[in-house]
Amino acid sequence: MCNSKPSSPSLPPPSDTHFLNAPKSLDLGIDDQELHRWPTLSEVVEEVKVMGKISGPSALTGLILYSRALISMLFLGRLGELELASGSLSIGFANITGYSVISGLALAMEPICGQAFGAKQWKLLGITLQRTILLLLTASIPISFVWLNMKRILLWCGQDEQISSTAHVFILFSIPDLFFLSLLHPLRIYLRTQSITLPLTYCSAISVMLHVPLTYFLVVHLQMGVRGVAMAMAWTNLNAVLLLLAFILFSGVYKDSWATPSVDCLRGWSSLLALAVPTCLSVCLEWWWYELMIIICGLLANPKATIASMGILIQTTSLVYVFPTALSYAVSTRVGNVLGARRAAKARFAMIVSLGCAIAVALFALLFTTLVRHKWGRFFTNDKEILELTSMTLPILGLCELGNCPQTTGCGVLRGSARPKIGANINLGSFYLVGMPVAIFMGFVAKLGFPGLWIGMLAAQASCALLMVYVLSTTDWEFQVERARELTQSASSPASSTPITVNKEGKKVATLEEIICRDDGLSKLEAQETECLIISNKPNVDAE
Repeated sequence: MCNSKPSSPSLPPPSDTHFLNAPKSLDLGIDDQELHRWPTLSEVVEEVKVMGKISGPSALTGLILYSRALISMLFLGRLGELELASGSLSIGFANITGYSVISGLALAMEPICGQAFGAKQWKLLGITLQRTILLLLTASIPISFVWLNMKRILLWCGQDEQISSTAHVFILFSIPDLFFLSLLHPLRIYLRTQSITLPLTYCSAISVMLHVPLTYFLVVHLQMGVRGVAMAMAWTNLNAVLLLLAFILFSGVYKDSWATPSVDCLRGWSSLLALAVPTCLSVCLEWWWYELMIIICGLLANPKATIASMGILIQTTSLVYVFPTALSYAVSTRVGNVLGARRAAKARFAMIVSLGCAIAVALFALLFTTLVRHKWGRFFTNDKEILELTSMTLPILGLCELGNCPQTTGCGVLRGSARPKIGANINLGSFYLVGMPVAIFMGFVAKLGFPGLWIGMLAAQASCALLMVYVLSTTDWEFQVERARELTQSASSPASSTPITVNKEGKKVATLEEIICRDDGLSKLEAQETECLIISNKPNVDAE
């Protein structure tokens, strides 16, 4: 949004000539040839630069956050095999029943905020932030009760009693983390959808720097064991929340979009909830599959070794996953912004470029996991059996990334275009109708054991990637532009929604002053520095 307007603008006549002569970036009409052509090399380079500004800091943030999880796993490994297995099992249970749900629900605000930012509906960002925080805090209450009964649930699932008891202690001290994440996730998305990513990196870096001495103090000095590891993880997230709030307050980035808490955040929940349920399912169905593998490992021979090895491999997957996740965030923000700005061709270009980048990331992940397979496990433990299982399975994990990276990036496109239900259906079919039967057959019937479970993962990721590519290649982007307009209007509060009228031909007409920036309107900073074109401040001017 531009901060200032010309004092005496020269208004053009409401004629077709004006719109025919408008800059190409205004995209007032959608050229079918433009929409279906392949991007040129210069457009690919430009798109990579735009997404790189978002995905670069996001990847760095992800690595910083991964280091926090890695530090916690290292402390658990040094405490002993029981503690490592118990911590892995507890984190897996927490991911299935809590963290995945909170993360999935939070991502529902991503398409609304991304498209609202592209459409320059700044106040909708603040209202959506308030609604999402309320939703997550409410969801945290029943999740807490599930965590209180974790030991009983694990024993009912046939898990080892000693491991279950120690895991129960770990999760009890993790309950406050649910409420901290209910604030942290929405704040991150609120900033990221406005392409404000570097502050997220700085705040994460500071909180993780404090995590090391904090964990050492609780685990070693106070000798709190797994309780200290859990408390340190929650405390670190609290520090991140406080740092982000401080940045938002003192930087003033909230001034255009921050809405004063009011009854507006208690109304108009239909759009958020309509996205929250399928978005949560899409995230959970994939996340649960990984964590269910930890539980299934408890049914194999020598559960301590297999669970510990699965924990190490999931930490490895989390490291590799940082890069496609950052790319997913970037393309989600990019697609949401350009759809909100009514630029269908740009959304399609972003999708094509992001999938190309995802393939490159997948090849790098395969190379990495293959080269480090004999040394990686030694960062976590010296147990020979765990190391053997880990080195045997790492190449399979790398092959899984050939499907996982494009699939994760595709999920970002679906989120940005507010189509999480498709992602949920793809994950359901791929992981549970393909991956799960293959994993059980290869692991128990074919008696391949631990590697057989990961072959099931490979089958799931391959089918997931193929389905995702098909869905994205058949997307009608012109239709998605209209859906974006409807979403931002329906999600707006009554006080902030813009009235829409149509002419006799059924076309939308501009009823308020409309400012379109030559830049695409994707960055506040860039938009403030860009000369703006006053289309009209009179009603009944055909804007189509």
